[in-house]
Amino acid sequence: MTVQQPGGARIRVGSAPDSWGVWFPDDPQQVPWPRFLDEVSAAGYEWIELGPYGYLPPDPARLADELAARGLRVSAGTVFEHLHRPDAWNDVWRQVGDVATLTAAMGGTHVVVIPDVWRDHRTGEAIEPRELTAEAWARLAAGVDRLGRAVQEEYGLSIAFHPHADSHVGRQPDIERFLAETDPRYVPLCLDTGHVSYYGGDNLDLIRRFPERIGYLHLKQVDPAVIERVHAEDVPFPQAVQLGAMIEPPHGVPDLPPLLEEVDRLGLDVFAIVEHDLYPCPPDVPLPIAQRTHRLIGSCGLPSLQIGRPRTPVAEQA
Repeated sequence: MTVQQPGGARIRVGSAPDSWGVWFPDDPQQVPWPRFLDEVSAAGYEWIELGPYGYLPPDPARLADELAARGLRVSAGTVFEHLHRPDAWNDVWRQVGDVATLTAAMGGTHVVVIPDVWRDHRTGEAIEPRELTAEAWARLAAGVDRLGRAVQEEYGLSIAFHPHADSHVGRQPDIERFLAETDPRYVPLCLDTGHVSYYGGDNLDLIRRFPERIGYLHLKQVDPAVIERVHAEDVPFPQAVQLGAMIEPPHGVPDLPPLLEEVDRLGLDVFAIVEHDLYPCPPDVPLPIAQRTHRLIGSCGLPSLQIGRPRTPVAEQA
């Protein structure tokens, strides 16, 4: 559930493997996990997500040692769901079990739940219809309610549902419908600022109208010029990323300081995890972006921001 602090907001800023171009458990185009941990720590972040299960060591004792050596802590794990499909529960719950077990062992508090995309994540080919039927919407809402409740009861964690480009819950009307049809006791929203803006949604409007549903944040921006081309040509999300749809702040939209100020004003207690979809990317690209983004967010001057400090002198790019 969303937590409101009696004494004001707490916004704990972190980053994720995604910002290092990591989308899959194992892929030769991705940086090795020790380099990710070294660099995310050097950039100054204290909180990370696990990323795709199996990218970081799944053994709790080993992972705990690796994190402790770098001053890092885990906020959340991530799973994809397809609960709009009939008989999907057992498959989704099996994936959740692995991720939730490791997340809880690392002291994390959330499982970020992303709806499966209707186009293949690697090839961009359509694998199911773009729109859900009324029956599929009902299965999705009931299934995610069940998932949120089960994760609370079995693991003591909260889910955070993450609308996503090329999924059935991506556009703002879809997000609003999803919120209306799910139970706020079990289904907080992971507001990914980039994915909302990908379809022209209004992040500030969502925060202001649904403050009780904002349980987690992903901070990213999109390039409006690239997004215009993406929609005009119906470019699949993986190819949109390769075109530069996601862009380093402050060069895109939405403007992040007003969003953080609104969260601060509402007194929300949330993680705000910086993400920058980069897959695939050269290995030397992510760290300078992470350093500059850390500095940018830290300069907002909000007392609620808990962002950490760079730990190791690492050469920066201007």
